[in-house]
Amino acid sequence: MTFHFNLREIATASMVLFAVIDILGSIPIIIGLRKKVGHIQSEKASIVAACIMVAFLFLGEEILNLIGIDVNSFAVAGSFIIFFLAIEMILGITIYKDDEPESASIVPIAFPLIAGAGTLTSLLSLRAEYYVENIIISIIINLIFVYLVLKSSVKLEKILGKGGVNIIRKVFGVILMAIAVKLFAANINELFSQ
Repeated sequence: MTFHFNLREIATASMVLFAVIDILGSIPIIIGLRKKVGHIQSEKASIVAACIMVAFLFLGEEILNLIGIDVNSFAVAGSFIIFFLAIEMILGITIYKDDEPESASIVPIAFPLIAGAGTLTSLLSLRAEYYVENIIISIIINLIFVYLVLKSSVKLEKILGKGGVNIIRKVFGVILMAIAVKLFAANINELFSQ
């Protein structure tokens, strides 16, 4: 078995995943969840997200094909979820209200916040262009950073203050909305051209 480690591929895949996961933009969401449920298990959230991402890297396309969904449809559905998350962030409203979760470590942090539709769709796109071992390394790099942000969310909240968190929430809400629109536009064209 030959490994094809390529620093350029690792760097590019890491940057793509960093932008899509957008853990810095999720700081306000993480802080809000921590206030609702108390403690967030950073290790558990990071490990579960890693397992989901690696499993989807290898089995994602087959799973989607098995249930009759193509990657473009999956990406369009993911763009709607990202869009509504962005609206919540920008307007400071709650569109979806769930029962108070006992723990936020797996849902919604590991999935769909870290390993969401955008991330999983990006993994399938990266798999078409890069070697799997380079993508796995980029997943590990990103999840180390995610773990550090989750672990230090209390300190980040103190540094940023309430006003800083609100500003970051609104700015990243707009960025998230732009990502949703771009994801929707790119994949809706693919759906209609088939």
